[in-house]
Amino acid sequence: MDYSQTSMVDVAYDIMEGLKAPIDFYELWEQVAEKKNFTTEERDENESVFYTNITLDGRMITVGENRWDLRERHKFEDVHIDMNDVYSDDEEEEEETDDGSIEDSYSDD
Repeated sequence: MDYSQTSMVDVAYDIMEGLKAPIDFYELWEQVAEKKNFTTEERDENESVFYTNITLDGRMITVGENRWDLRERHKFEDVHIDMNDVYSDDEEEEEETDDGSIEDSYSDD
């Protein structure tokens, strides 16, 4: 198949559809770059763009240790992050002091 006009993320999706297990980011990137026939310079220029794009693409998820898989293979409960747990009241808060500087404080509530 000719992937020259296909986005890097769509190439990655095609690759991942053929796999049965998560894949390491760098291995996935090498396969995408190969299918896109990237030169060494194009590989260097596009690697971080590719990482950003798969992070933002809702079809793929990281399953830890820089390994990626298709979201459809995982239960919602296993991949969902409850933002209430992330932004709890016990987190560090910044307070402005009388002299205008910012001081870090921790809530003991």
